[in-house]
Amino acid sequence: GPARCYRQIKNKPYPKSRFCRGVPDPKIRIYDVGMKKKGVEEFPFCVHLVSWEKENVSSEALEAARIACNKYMTKFAGKDAFHLRVRVHPFHVLRINKMLSCAGADRLQTGMRGAFGKPLGTCARVAIGQVLLSVRCKDNNSPHAQEALRRAKFKFPGRQKIIVSRKWGFTKYNRADYERYKKEGRIVLDGVNAKLLGCHGPLSNRKPGQAFINASVNA
Repeated sequence: GPARCYRQIKNKPYPKSRFCRGVPDPKIRIYDVGMKKKGVEEFPFCVHLVSWEKENVSSEALEAARIACNKYMTKFAGKDAFHLRVRVHPFHVLRINKMLSCAGADRLQTGMRGAFGKPLGTCARVAIGQVLLSVRCKDNNSPHAQEALRRAKFKFPGRQKIIVSRKWGFTKYNRADYERYKKEGRIVLDGVNAKLLGCHGPLSNRKPGQAFINASVNA
């Protein structure tokens, strides 16, 4: 049926499983595009596209948004100037109760008898305030990243907001904190992410200058 039938979250989550077979492949296959291997230090700026509605987002919409965002960023920022990540995965299977509407289908038409539908496609169940897409890049490409996400908005139903993150890249630390930890030598680079050295764990694992006493002890 039309897309409006599948927009709100109604049924229980219905993932692909050994009970729910014959599910078509989700349209979206790639979730990270751009320079996904670039380290944390490279891309400090981060901006999110956040869902402002509780709804289903189809895998087709996710793929279309990914492509739109990627196209714009590649054109205006350059293909090695950003890392785009799709933050939701379509695990929920949508069903359709196929009706035969052609003439002479009388003997097959069962109407609402046995009305449990067949798998039609997949979607992601999205909450309000949930991040759909994230882009990390350098600060000078910030307007491009925001415009790319604005264009991706047209591929989704419902309302979304573009929110510039206070965090450093895809890490969980605020930029000011990140820079402070870095100066203190408490940041361990970990690929796209960064780990913070706390004051727990065996001392033998720490390099010289990497054993930190809790701030409260220093005070």
